[in-house]
Amino acid sequence: MCGIVGVISSTPVNQLIYDALLLLQHRGQDAAGIVTMQGTKCFMHKARGMVRDVFRTRNMRSLPGQVGLGQVRYPTAGNAYSEEEAQPFYVNAPYGIVLVHNGNLTNAQALKEELFDIDRRHINTESDTEVLINVLAHELEMVARDLPLTPEHVFKAVGAVHLRIKGSYAVIALIAGHGLLAFRDPYGIRPLCFGEGASSAGGREFMIASESVALEGTGHRLARDVAPGEAIYIDLQGHVHTRQCAEAPTLNPCMFEYVYLARPDSVMDGVSVYHARLNLGETLAQRVISTLPPSEIDVVIPIPESSRPSAMQLAHRLGKPYREGFVKNRYVGRTFIMPGQGVRKKSVRQKLNAIGMEFKGRNVLLVDDSIVRGTTSKEIVQMAREAGARKVYLASAAPPVRFPNVYGIDMPTKEELVAHGRSIEEIRAFIGADQLIYQDVDAMKRVVAALNPKIRGFEASCFDGHYVTGDVTAQDFMARQAQRRLQFEDEEGANRSRLALQGDEERT
Repeated sequence: MCGIVGVISSTPVNQLIYDALLLLQHRGQDAAGIVTMQGTKCFMHKARGMVRDVFRTRNMRSLPGQVGLGQVRYPTAGNAYSEEEAQPFYVNAPYGIVLVHNGNLTNAQALKEELFDIDRRHINTESDTEVLINVLAHELEMVARDLPLTPEHVFKAVGAVHLRIKGSYAVIALIAGHGLLAFRDPYGIRPLCFGEGASSAGGREFMIASESVALEGTGHRLARDVAPGEAIYIDLQGHVHTRQCAEAPTLNPCMFEYVYLARPDSVMDGVSVYHARLNLGETLAQRVISTLPPSEIDVVIPIPESSRPSAMQLAHRLGKPYREGFVKNRYVGRTFIMPGQGVRKKSVRQKLNAIGMEFKGRNVLLVDDSIVRGTTSKEIVQMAREAGARKVYLASAAPPVRFPNVYGIDMPTKEELVAHGRSIEEIRAFIGADQLIYQDVDAMKRVVAALNPKIRGFEASCFDGHYVTGDVTAQDFMARQAQRRLQFEDEEGANRSRLALQGDEERT
């Protein structure tokens, strides 16, 4: 999961992209990058860290131009500690292409070998985004060799990309001297939307971004979502060209976007994220009533922040008070997207603090958006008990997460999932709750799909084990598990190095 944005305007776009990235910061906190284009020259700055820390005044001044794109990174593939893998990525031929990508390629390793052995292109990092940009560059070179680049060439190249790469991908790219290109995978797994507005000089301005909140928060009107398999190409004269480039596209948006990842004020594929979470609270209430007598519950408390709409609707349905029982420190990152289990465990109590008066002597029903690894839930249940709760019940607005995700969410191995291989009772015992209630998979799909009849299915593999791209094998999971172990070893080594450096600084 990352956040991406692209803009083409009649005025400088550096500040606009920066503002959009702030609105997408929840989608990635590991690194940020912006590239702008003036004429045929590209200007780039990227580094690890939050948007506000990566970009200073001097950096913004060095990003001139009326076309640009940006990304906030949350690593699911490659090396989380490598600044080289921060986006955007750049290749100089053909034309000069810069690209940002949200998603995860499931055939990245095979493509690396193809690129080196057949296409004669070299991949220098472990990032699948570098693979993707080189595939796009090769296909553009094949269709437009010795010819002026036209929209037809661009769409033909995107069609060839769809045939070669597998997995999830929402992409925005700049082609130097030509324009802005965006396209989405044929299954529509990762989100991408298109909007327009007026620049400060009065001309037309176009923005493409991961979520509608980035458009609306910067004064643009949401026109529509980019369709699965579709490409949108905006030339430097402001002409918008669109084409369906996939053979048999289907819309299967990622269910975890609605459960947890997206901001509640976004609309994705015609579905209000806020409304989806209200509906999840409604059907979760039915599960609670069938499992636990409402008379046993004194108060409903959300675990901030994504669970709030579901918790409010659940409390309303049960006729129980809704209370805020935890205060969130907004200066600590989301624990779910923190690399490394050790960092995740340490950050929970830095992130949340209980309000004792809401717990003391009460039977409390905690509501979370989902339970992935279980370590955060275990800590929070213990915090509620320490705050004086008589009984602690826990309800999840999402079903049990039992299967790895390979499409861009940080849950790639079975061993990290608390629900894998465990019964509900075993999960309850691990977490330490007095009762544990999960959402139903079919009910979840039904109530979210009801908000847009055009949606025929969801990418919900972490809940139901069905991988919509049809190319995921047991061998893939074994390879990802090995990669994950190496990544954790790198993280532990980096942590030890930082601690040693801090010790040296303290001694001096």
